[in-house]
Order: sequence, then structure tokens, then C-alpha cells
Amino acid sequence: MDDFPKVLCGWSWEENKLFELALAVVDEQAPDRWEVVATMVGGKKSAEDVQKHYVILLEDLQVIESGKLDHKLGEAQPCVQVDCTQSICWTDEDNNLLVRLDIS
Repeated sequence: MDDFPKVLCGWSWEENKLFELALAVVDEQAPDRWEVVATMVGGKKSAEDVQKHYVILLEDLQVIESGKLDHKLGEAQPCVQVDCTQSICWTDEDNNLLVRLDIS
């Protein structure tokens, strides 16, 4: 998985998966929620890093659910938002990597 491009603000695929799992198991009301999530991600991210990553996730979900995407599924290359001013589009090589790694 080390070959997977770090396109999500410096987050690896593994870190994103651990982040998602941590969000699923750590109580939203826990006073130390972000510290626990940061630890579960592997300890390389701060509580502030994971909280910012969560805000980005919520913003992405809001855009997806609002129907404001400017393309239809399957018509454009998959893109991942890096920040509010830049997107990185996946290439065919990136997609082939996903197939080789059996990620879907």
C-alpha cells in the first residue's frame, strides 16, 4: 500500500482507513475524541489534524449529498480534493494500481 498516492492532504490510504474505523468506534461525545482518533490513526497525526480531516470529510459529504457535483458518475476521472483551491485527478495508472492492490 506504500505505493498508493498520498493525495488527501498527506494522508495515506491506510491512514484514511484507520481514520474511518476510528470514527466508527470512538463516541462522538467523548471529551478526548480527537486525541483517541489521532492515536488510532497511528500517532503521526495530531488531534488538530484529525479534526480538520473530519471537517473536510463532512464538507465533501455535504457536496455529494447536495447533488452539486459538476459531472455525472463515470463521465470524468475520479478526483480527490486536496484543499479548497486544488484538486488532483487520478490517472489510469492510479486506477490500475487500485486494481492490482484489489481495492474497490
